[in-house]
Amino acid sequence: MPTTLLQSNLPGLELIHRGKVRDVHALSGNRLLIVATDRLSAFDVVLPDPIPGKGEMLTQISNFWFGKTAHIVPNHLLHTPLEEVLPPGTDLQLYRKRAVVTKRLKPVPVEAIARGYLIGSGWKDYQANGSLCGIKLPAGLRQAEQLPQPIFTPSTKAAVGDHDENVSFDAVVAAVGKDLAEHVRDATLAIYKWAAAYAAERGIIIADTKFEFGTDEDGKLYVMDEMLTPDSSRFWPADQYQVGISPPSYDKQFVRDYLETLDWNKQAPGPQIPAQVIAGTSAKYAEALQRLAGITLE
Repeated sequence: MPTTLLQSNLPGLELIHRGKVRDVHALSGNRLLIVATDRLSAFDVVLPDPIPGKGEMLTQISNFWFGKTAHIVPNHLLHTPLEEVLPPGTDLQLYRKRAVVTKRLKPVPVEAIARGYLIGSGWKDYQANGSLCGIKLPAGLRQAEQLPQPIFTPSTKAAVGDHDENVSFDAVVAAVGKDLAEHVRDATLAIYKWAAAYAAERGIIIADTKFEFGTDEDGKLYVMDEMLTPDSSRFWPADQYQVGISPPSYDKQFVRDYLETLDWNKQAPGPQIPAQVIAGTSAKYAEALQRLAGITLE
């Protein structure tokens, strides 16, 4: 059965970051222990109710994609057994499918987003000015329409509770330098194109996705954090896709759509989530994991 974990509790391990979903602990040897909890964020606000098993599903699907794309860009995974790093007395079953040991990298301070379809904040920006992150798009595009080619549309990395903002490629160059900015852009698009083709063979459209990158002491670039999960991507069932509407999805759009019905200003604290929405969200994540990776959590 899937486990439920709202936040990690690992006495003796230094907690260096508690994000929207992941808790990050320091390990010896310039390593990290990253724990994917069952917290759910929407509109950059952490909601009060966990989604049971969500962190396990996120970790399993990330690990699947990390393995599949290692030939394109190296990733942060070290494959160290958890038994070697968890404090004595820790419930191993609680962490086995949701925790990984990784390299400790210097994060690139940008959300690296690839978009193949016009949806979400990209659709809103396009409606406002006909462009996205400084990229002029053809006139007359409709909601959820496929773009002529995938584009790199970075955003700022906001602190917990703040909102990410779409920025131009020039802003990324100004923040990290031309060489690194181009490397991140090229890696983002390369992974997206490969994964989109893979998912398409399984009846799933990856409309867009977000990556995070880091560099080691030699400046080598790695993809890190999570990869192509329902938290960081929009997955659409191809057989239900149509242009002009927000398609049904295998991601937290299920929760976003519910939240849009509420009189909520999208600021913390977030509202309680009904049990049927929690169950429906869990089912969406589980179906994505099974269809993309062939993995079923039991």
